[in-house]
Amino acid sequence: MARQIGETNGRGTRTMENIAYIRQMLGELRAVAENEGAEMLCYLIEMAYVEAGDVQSGRRSLTILNGERNKSPRMPV
Repeated sequence: MARQIGETNGRGTRTMENIAYIRQMLGELRAVAENEGAEMLCYLIEMAYVEAGDVQSGRRSLTILNGERNKSPRMPV
């Protein structure tokens, strides 16, 4: 079962803090990529930044249904 954004226990608070941290790091990574002229990386990082913002604001859930998820075969998890 997917975690809900509105959780009030310690785990929900920690999750939202982690999402905020990820979003902050993505902002910094985008600045580095922009300084290097890496336009495609800027775009992809910015999309992840927007996604993290959507999760923070509650416009998007943390996960999609497990049956619909397609994991990347190249990214270790």
